[in-house]
Amino acid sequence: MRYCKIAMVVWLSLVCNYAAFGCTVVVAGKGATVDGSVIASQTADGWYDSNIRYVPGKKHGSGESTPIYLNLLGEDDRKPVKIAEIPEVEETYGYFRTGYSSYNEHQLAIAESTIGQKDELKAFYPDTKSIMTVEQLSILALQRTRTARDAIRLIGEMAERYGFLGSCAYEGESLAIADTDEIWILEIMSVGYDWSPDSGRPGAIWAARRVPDDHVAVIANASRIGVVDPDDGEHFMVSENYMDPAVSNGWYDPASNAPFNWTEIYSPGYGPWSPSSMWVRSRLFCIYSDLAPSIRWDPYGELRSYPFSFKPESPVSVSDVFDIFRSRLQDTPFSMEDNQAWLVPGVNGELVKSELATPVPDRATRSLLNIPYSRPIAARTSYSFVAQNRNWLPDPVGGIMWFGMGLPLFSCYVPIYAGVTDTADSWRTFEADFFDPASARWCVSLASDLVNRRYQRAMKDLVLFRNPLEKSFMGSLLLVDKEAVELYERSPERCSIYLTELTVDRMEGVRDGYWRLCRELIAKYNGNKFW
Repeated sequence: MRYCKIAMVVWLSLVCNYAAFGCTVVVAGKGATVDGSVIASQTADGWYDSNIRYVPGKKHGSGESTPIYLNLLGEDDRKPVKIAEIPEVEETYGYFRTGYSSYNEHQLAIAESTIGQKDELKAFYPDTKSIMTVEQLSILALQRTRTARDAIRLIGEMAERYGFLGSCAYEGESLAIADTDEIWILEIMSVGYDWSPDSGRPGAIWAARRVPDDHVAVIANASRIGVVDPDDGEHFMVSENYMDPAVSNGWYDPASNAPFNWTEIYSPGYGPWSPSSMWVRSRLFCIYSDLAPSIRWDPYGELRSYPFSFKPESPVSVSDVFDIFRSRLQDTPFSMEDNQAWLVPGVNGELVKSELATPVPDRATRSLLNIPYSRPIAARTSYSFVAQNRNWLPDPVGGIMWFGMGLPLFSCYVPIYAGVTDTADSWRTFEADFFDPASARWCVSLASDLVNRRYQRAMKDLVLFRNPLEKSFMGSLLLVDKEAVELYERSPERCSIYLTELTVDRMEGVRDGYWRLCRELIAKYNGNKFW
């Protein structure tokens, strides 16, 4: 019995740890948005490389190769390590580099969320010969493709040829891949630790499903593909071997003629990465309830109760996605801010919410007040983005990646146009082990910590600073579009210079604003004032 209790404690610890990480993805087709743009977004929830750099495209000569790396996420002290080389292509495109690189100059967006896969599928480095992580595959797709379908084909081909290696707990991966016209959800998994290139077998299995143009879809660290139909080429793409591990492991019998449910067959049946985990289902409940509020979603419903995609009851805007990522779990059973532990006696003896009450209490506070942890939409976020693809404008102007440092609840989104060829120093010089007020992420992180200490009061100060900034960025879109298109028609180079200078100036302004806010918060809420 004693060992069972120890095992349960360890398991719960693992669940809480995983629940604090794991990225959330929200996408909306062109028929589901307010302006007809295609939206793809992600919270990078973990201690990932948030420095955003532009990597220019290049022409390459015959016989050149490109390196393949491990440790690209930047989540710990391990530096990227080159483990192989593969043939280079004649031309590569410019893209924006982060832990999970997500956007290129042709309005191709890739949003990532780790998903569970059965243990029999996992490949473990360095024992495996598989070398392609999802972050490396995303970089290759951004460098080499312009459309979602081409990106899926390239990622699938590379993973099959060189072997897929899960970089997050050796699990599978789900990618929402969007261009200016459509969105696909691609799920990719390994094929076991014993795979090698000379085995004669593909080194990965994968399946992709298209999101209808008038739908939204959500990925919250669980497979969403469901039943696949390889004969429906307009809505599904799959690897030729997509059934093979299921058949060889006895998980599926082709003679049964039963539908092949990718999610149920390949997902783990239990544990933190299983579809039944509450840290998966609670996020789906919150987002589905927000976008389709007339439906009575069950907060404890099984994954199958949430459709792969659905039509939102109101058209979705970029700002709506900001709000989703900033969810405080309000009006749900999962709200930590509304826990009764925060109630204290008021001036007349009635119970009131303490000014210390926060929707994101740290572990020490939760332990002190006995507040159960509920995974927010975004948790321990290094950065997040909302890509807005607009097919009625030239790529350099039409593509915008709204990028925010740190937890979305406290961050400010800055529009980075697809035509930008540089970013501000302060947004690409973060070092985790040294506080530097010249770093945008450090300024946002410090402001977040200061606000969270007296959330009920200090959050108002942050909102008064941040919301007008974002509103001004949104309000200037038409003017910037007009100026940039006129420049593009005369000189694409001048258009790029204009957009780059504008973006860098805004990024630096946001950093300066957060540092000023930090100084104001320290002075206003100094602990010596509240004895």
